[in-house]
Amino acid sequence: MKLSDFDFHLPEALIATRPASPRSSARLLHAEAGGIADRIVNELPQILRPTDRLVLNDTKVIPARLFGQRRRDGAAGPSVAKIEVTLLEPNADGSWSALVKPLKKVKDGEDITFSDDLSATLEARSDGQARLRFNLSGDDFDAALAEAGAMPLPPYIAAKRPADAQDKEDYQTIWARNSGAVAAPTASLHFDEALVAALQARGVQMSFVTLHVGAGTFLPVKVEDVTTHKMHAEWGKVSATAADEIAATKAAGGRVLPVGTTALRLIESAAHGGTIAPWEGDTDIFIYPGFRFQVTDGLMTNFHLPKSTLMMLVSALMGQDRVKEIYAHAIENKYRFFSYGDSSLLIP
Repeated sequence: MKLSDFDFHLPEALIATRPASPRSSARLLHAEAGGIADRIVNELPQILRPTDRLVLNDTKVIPARLFGQRRRDGAAGPSVAKIEVTLLEPNADGSWSALVKPLKKVKDGEDITFSDDLSATLEARSDGQARLRFNLSGDDFDAALAEAGAMPLPPYIAAKRPADAQDKEDYQTIWARNSGAVAAPTASLHFDEALVAALQARGVQMSFVTLHVGAGTFLPVKVEDVTTHKMHAEWGKVSATAADEIAATKAAGGRVLPVGTTALRLIESAAHGGTIAPWEGDTDIFIYPGFRFQVTDGLMTNFHLPKSTLMMLVSALMGQDRVKEIYAHAIENKYRFFSYGDSSLLIP
């Protein structure tokens, strides 16, 4: 299985830099029973069955991009360097792993100032990453970060425009509650209050799980034999309540439909023994063609990057030839791609 098997040409004009407004007005490619239908996300209540259960990721994206200054007094006088920081994940000792650019401009032990309230000391570096310790913690840190930080937009959007105040709303789901992600579970960005109410009126059930999406979700696959690729690990939790709800839906013959690849990877991690069970920890599950799904009956997801692990995941669910057909249809019909783009409902 070669990396080139998951490649396709995407016209640059199809990369979305802003979401649809309202959220549920995005287009929805519905692929089921061998057919493809062009729908709208707000038609989900007409498409789904009352016995279906959606599984949603309630992680909350932190404003993980920070812009600061490193000040230094040298023989030639004081100097200032502009420093950009992207937080990756918190460490057990309270420090943060982060990308610092340019890392060579900051020495170990030096401070980076982001605002009147927020600063961090660079404690160590390893493998191109830095370990930062902030001057604040707890609610004080959260408040200062919310004030000083910007949303960590994916590279393909950040290359086209900087993050702004609107992204703090657009790049967050309406049910985000557990802080820790540095990337959004983007399939869930299509849901608004009106759509949720309509789905509940239809009888569609919803369960919430938490997977803190890491920056590794954007890392390219660098090996030609995809089976040798090593996934980044992300922390997740499936509560006893969520596991019981999903198990009950399966037992009653209903469909379990994760919204987003993060929710799918998490429930399949929790069901590796064959049945869904409460689960908490780091998962580096890698899903590619040949994977045997334990609880997933379909997937709502955005359109993914060529040669990405997410292309491999949807190919595992739908079959490689079927995914090529779906993506060719999406490109021909000018669906909008990636994090702020349109969505698909894939039922194998």
